[in-house]
Amino acid sequence: MKLLPLAYIARNLWVRRVTTLLTAGGMALVVYVFATVLMMSEGIRQTLVATGQPDNVMALRKGAGAEINSGVDRGQAAILESLPGIATGARGQVLLSKEPVVLNNLPKRGSGKPSNVTVRGTSATGLELRPQVQLVQGRMFRPGSSEIVTGRAVAEGFQGAALGETLRFAGRDWTVVGVFDSGRTGFDSEIWGDAEQMLQAFRRNAFSSIVFRLTDGSQFEAVTKAIAADPRLTVEAKPEIQFYAEQSEALATFISILGTSLSVIFSIGAIVGAMITMFAAVAQRTGEIGTLRALGFRRGAVLLAFLCEALLLALVGGLLGLLAATSMQAVNISTTNFQSFAELAFQFKLTGRIVWQTLAFALFMGLLGGFVPAWRASRMKIVDCLRAA
Repeated sequence: MKLLPLAYIARNLWVRRVTTLLTAGGMALVVYVFATVLMMSEGIRQTLVATGQPDNVMALRKGAGAEINSGVDRGQAAILESLPGIATGARGQVLLSKEPVVLNNLPKRGSGKPSNVTVRGTSATGLELRPQVQLVQGRMFRPGSSEIVTGRAVAEGFQGAALGETLRFAGRDWTVVGVFDSGRTGFDSEIWGDAEQMLQAFRRNAFSSIVFRLTDGSQFEAVTKAIAADPRLTVEAKPEIQFYAEQSEALATFISILGTSLSVIFSIGAIVGAMITMFAAVAQRTGEIGTLRALGFRRGAVLLAFLCEALLLALVGGLLGLLAATSMQAVNISTTNFQSFAELAFQFKLTGRIVWQTLAFALFMGLLGGFVPAWRASRMKIVDCLRAA
């Protein structure tokens, strides 16, 4: 079958460039919303997954979905500390950190609206277990003192959390002596202080989680079997990366479903717009269609030409929407994580998979909007077309 050249199809869009740009603009807005939602979901997922270290293991109370509702007493923590296979640090200490984690309500800068911030009690070993955490201002807190260090997002976003300022919670004044950056991971949204001081201040007698590093990652199965076989332990161990990936699941899935649903609703308008544009193109080019048919182009060639025109129109809209969505990567945003009920700062992330999903979505809108007009154009009779011209 003889096909119409692609240059001819593209030229038709250029001839009607005002209509083309208006229709493509409508599609671009839908694509922008679709891509932005996917980027937000991916940003949350990447932020929390990057929080974990490959060789680290987290132990929480069985059935606890997050650190804030977990409890591991000192006896169980000591048993975990004695398990074989746990790595040792540069000072010869066991690389294991016993950490209480609580939520604290703090006012945001600017608005003054309160929001939950994760407060973690840790130690020098806890810092050694997270090499991505680097102090960028001040110094680390001293053990046994009411000093704290704050993550970059907390220092920038909450009142009293910057270097040299004072926060009051758990009946004490806590001095911010340092600000750390964890490479845009979840720790940027946390406040860290001495573990024992946090236990005393919040009147707790159990840790929330135990984090340790294995000398060899392949020993994870053996360690989990040893934990399960010990009747004194009521904890469950997970690779740290898996734990944080699960923390992102609920919020990322909710945003993805909500955003995709909105995009599908908005896309109806874009599809109707593309359909109107293509019907107008068919009506304006009745004589041209008749001439093409008289020159020997078959119905399939006409159908394919108009369908390609609609797809090209959708591709232009898709690329414009994707280009606009790309700029969102420079935006920092924070929201409450459903899993931990704490504030989480993250960035929009554009990946290759999102690019392909977005362009496929745009082309799908073009296919739906262009098929009926293209079918109508292909079914026109030569005599009727030439007579109408």
